Amino acid sequence: MAKTSGRTRGRRAAARLAAAAVAAALVGTGASAFAADNPTPSAKAQVKAATAKAAAHAAAKGAKHGVAKADGDPNGAYPVFPLIGVDRSGNSYAYLPDFEGGFSPRMQLDEGQGGLKNGAQVDNDADGVADGMWKWDTKGTMTYEPYVELENTTVGGGWNIYNTLLSPGNLGGAGAGDLLGRDSSGNLYLYLGYGNGKLTSRYLVGGGWGQYTALAGNGDLTGDGKADIVARGGDGTLWLYKGTGNYKAPFEGRVKIGGGWNIFNTIVSSGDVDLDGTTDLLGRDAAGALWLYKGTGSAAAPYKPRVKIGNGGWNTYRLLF
Repeated sequence: MAKTSGRTRGRRAAARLAAAAVAAALVGTGASAFAADNPTPSAKAQVKAATAKAAAHAAAKGAKHGVAKADGDPNGAYPVFPLIGVDRSGNSYAYLPDFEGGFSPRMQLDEGQGGLKNGAQVDNDADGVADGMWKWDTKGTMTYEPYVELENTTVGGGWNIYNTLLSPGNLGGAGAGDLLGRDSSGNLYLYLGYGNGKLTSRYLVGGGWGQYTALAGNGDLTGDGKADIVARGGDGTLWLYKGTGNYKAPFEGRVKIGGGWNIFNTIVSSGDVDLDGTTDLLGRDAAGALWLYKGTGSAAAPYKPRVKIGNGGWNTYRLLF
C-alpha cells in the first residue's frame, strides 16, 4: 500500500469535515449538498453554506424576540460569521456556531500562511453572512479572498502602516461591510467597501485611538441596526462606540461598559455566536480558555455575564478573527 503523507491525510480529513458540515447545514432545506458528478466544493464555499444556514436560524429566532426580521437581518446588523483561527504554522481553521451557544469542531481552510499578518471577514451584501476575507501579509500587501469565487483580488500595498485592521460591518450607510485601520500615531481611518473586496480611499475618523490595546466588533450592539465597536483601554476598561451610520462621523462619543477586561489576551467578535439575534463578544484568557459574552441589544448594558465555551487550547492560535 502506498504511504500517504500527514499533510495529504490532513487535507482529506478537512475535506470530509467540510462535506459533513455543509451536509448538516442543508438538512431540512430540501436541497442536496452537491451532485455526485460534481467536484467537491472548496472548504471556504462549504463554510459559507453552513454559516448561511446558521444565519437563517438566527434571523428566525431573533424575530421571535423582536430583534430581527424573519425574512432576513436588516442591513446585516446581526451577522453570523465563523470564527477563524490561524496557528503558528500558518494553518487556518474555521469554527461554525453549533446551535447551542458554542462552536462545532474546526474545519481547515488554508495551510502554510506563515507570512500572514492578520485578517478580517466581511459581509458584502448585507445578508448577515461573510462573503470573504481581507488578508494582509508582513510585506503590507492586502488580498481579498472570496469564499465562493475561485480568484482572489489584490487590494494593494502599504497596509503595514496600520497596527490594527478591523471590519465591524457597515459603518457608512451603504450595503457592504467596511474596514477600519489604526496607524502607529493613533489615528483611525475608515475605508468603505464596494461589495467586491475593493475599497474606497480612506476617511479620517479621528485621533487618540492609540490608547486602546484592542478594538473589536461585528454588527449592532445597541438595537438600532447600526454597526458598533468596543475598545479596551490600557487599564482594562471596555468602552462602547455607538455607530451613527454616517461615514463622515461614524461613531458617537464613548460610553463605559466596565473594567477587568485585561484578563484577556484577545477579544474578538464573530457576530451572533448563540444565534439569538444579537451580536456577541469573545475573549481568550491567558490559560487558553474561550469566553462568550452574549449581547443584550441594549446600549446601557450591552453584554450578559460571561460563559466559558472553550476549556483550553485556544492559545494554539496566534490570530483569531
